[in-house]
Amino acid sequence: METKKQFELNGRTFSLSTGKFAKQADGAVMVQFGDTMVLATVVSAHEADETRDFFPLQVEYREKIAAAGKIPGGFFKREGRPTEKEILSSRLIDRPIRPLFPDGYMNETQLLVTVYSSDQENDSDVLGGVGASAALMVSDVPWNGPISEVRVGRIDGEWIVNPTYKQLEDSDIDVIVAGTSESVVMVEGESNEISEEDMLDALKVAHDAIKQLNELQLELVREAGKQKREFVKTEPDAQLVQDVREIVEEQIKKNNRSSGTKDERGQNRKEIEEKTLESLAEKYPEQESEIKEIIHDIEKSDMREMILSEGKRLDGRNMDDIRTISCEVGLLPRTHGSALFTRGETQSLTSVTLGTKMDQQLIEGLLPESMKRFMLHYNFPPFCVGEVGRVIGPGRREIGHGNLAERALAYVLPTEQEFAYTLRIVSDILESNGSSSMATVCAGSLAMMDAGVPIKKPVAGIAMGLIKDNDRVAVLSDILGDEDHLGDMDFKVAGTADGISSFQMDIKIEGISFDVMEQALRQAKEGRLHILEAMNQTLGEPRPSISNYAPSLITMNIPVALIGSVIGPGGKTIRNIISETGTEINIDQDGTVTIAALTKEAGDKARSIIEKMTEEPEVGKIYEGTVKRIMDFGAFVEFLPGTEGLVHISQLDTNRVEKVTDVVKEGDKMEVKLMKIDSEGRYNLSKKAVITGEEPGKDDSDGRSKDRRGDRKKQSRRSNR
Repeated sequence: METKKQFELNGRTFSLSTGKFAKQADGAVMVQFGDTMVLATVVSAHEADETRDFFPLQVEYREKIAAAGKIPGGFFKREGRPTEKEILSSRLIDRPIRPLFPDGYMNETQLLVTVYSSDQENDSDVLGGVGASAALMVSDVPWNGPISEVRVGRIDGEWIVNPTYKQLEDSDIDVIVAGTSESVVMVEGESNEISEEDMLDALKVAHDAIKQLNELQLELVREAGKQKREFVKTEPDAQLVQDVREIVEEQIKKNNRSSGTKDERGQNRKEIEEKTLESLAEKYPEQESEIKEIIHDIEKSDMREMILSEGKRLDGRNMDDIRTISCEVGLLPRTHGSALFTRGETQSLTSVTLGTKMDQQLIEGLLPESMKRFMLHYNFPPFCVGEVGRVIGPGRREIGHGNLAERALAYVLPTEQEFAYTLRIVSDILESNGSSSMATVCAGSLAMMDAGVPIKKPVAGIAMGLIKDNDRVAVLSDILGDEDHLGDMDFKVAGTADGISSFQMDIKIEGISFDVMEQALRQAKEGRLHILEAMNQTLGEPRPSISNYAPSLITMNIPVALIGSVIGPGGKTIRNIISETGTEINIDQDGTVTIAALTKEAGDKARSIIEKMTEEPEVGKIYEGTVKRIMDFGAFVEFLPGTEGLVHISQLDTNRVEKVTDVVKEGDKMEVKLMKIDSEGRYNLSKKAVITGEEPGKDDSDGRSKDRRGDRKKQSRRSNR
């Protein structure tokens, strides 16, 4: 039997229903907002996977193209590998849900979130987050929810919860917030240089809506929820814990306080682990994994206590200290722009490539197709953390980190009208010990300025951490990898000197207060300004010109009515220009022509051809033409591409001409002057006037305008005949 709960959100009905769809899943909930419908299902194995040392949770968000009344493109006409949008949405659902499973729960669990209807107005990603939580809540799977997700925008100072796609176009912020009824647990978004105060206001608006959605889920559970499975975490043997502690505790304390490098601490940790396993091998055979986990827990506990009690971090810094920064630009001579950004033991080598309109990326999905002119790709090879690993396509983490950095930089880009290039940034992480995505933001900003991209302002990013134990709290600036792994928060903030442009926060505990978040934002701003100062010392503004190896772009405008004549029948004319000049030419519907060329000469040649093709004939002007046809009464000369005029036999020379062929033949080049445009739009040319310097009479244009687009079409039709 179906159970349904609903309430009004932002003037539209938000509903949750269960008991009608996917009844064999452990939990299934259909979410509807407007005409967008998302089904979330969860299934969890009844036995733990003892071979895993991590929680085997799989979260998959998928969009059925039929949801928007469309048929997929491609040969197979069915959905294929997940798009970037689907991968990012899967991460948005996974990140707030994963920490709320009971510690030690190792049963393989799968959450599938599928979009079955899309009204083209309401984004389904945040609906999937609510649906996933509700499916877990009504199931028998142990989970410490609920959580809800909402998107917040702002238009003319007014906050909007779950704005439509259209509303987001006018919004200066796009932030997705997930939270419990007590606190926020995840944040992700972008903004147009908003202040830290505005950021906090957005989170508070979001949390008010989250509490309502959580209550809606609890109402659903009260009527349709299943009894939860019993789960008791298996605790390690107390004697084993004591024996391990006696061996490693002092060594771990010493290692944590060594202020060494990541490699040095890692090597010391490895030696401690190996000696401990050797010492306890006889007493505790086949318990290596348990011993390693105990060592990890002791290390985590000591590091956290060291920070909270002693105010000391693993590398010896204070809470708000930033690691040493090094910036270099122009390292890669044949790229269009490059930068090497190093902060502590994190390093990004980033390049910028300037392309043409043909290089833009086609975006397909539930929404109408669109073109993307700015792309940032982030790569995290295994060597950057001293490991050996498979080198395959980008994983979810790489796509997520790249998207965060891309959003940080997108707001400072020039418009396409100001800078017609397509931009691709590639960040290769060569070394990683904390916040490689924020290093990508810094390196990307520097590389664009090195490439001569006229960005509005430099952008920098920083990652903040948190150690919290009851009322004791420490906010850490520029966190290390271990501080991220063993801490309670990863809060990334990127922006300019004037405000925030992108942000991402994940909480590993049940949540934090707005006071702690305010402190983290304040500390992040101080760190961001410090990093920007270091970057500006290397390169503080874009170079005045682009690389010699970048394509030269020429932009011009032609009358819309003449676009067809430049393209030609079946594109023949424009293909001939491209072939003749070796350029790439794109014409927009508004008459904007973009010419891309590897040399200035090639670009100028293509522009000259198009200018002549679209030039308006001007009475009194001298043109170099080509004789196309010979008649008894004169010669027809093409004096502009596709435009012919008549040189009467009397105008071929200063002397009398008996026969036209005595003076010219087809294919001859000759200079002619346009003497008259008659009432029917025909062009009267003269070679004689070029020789004598004769000028047209005042009435030679019949008083007609020089804008002869319609007349030229008539003349062209005649010449084609």
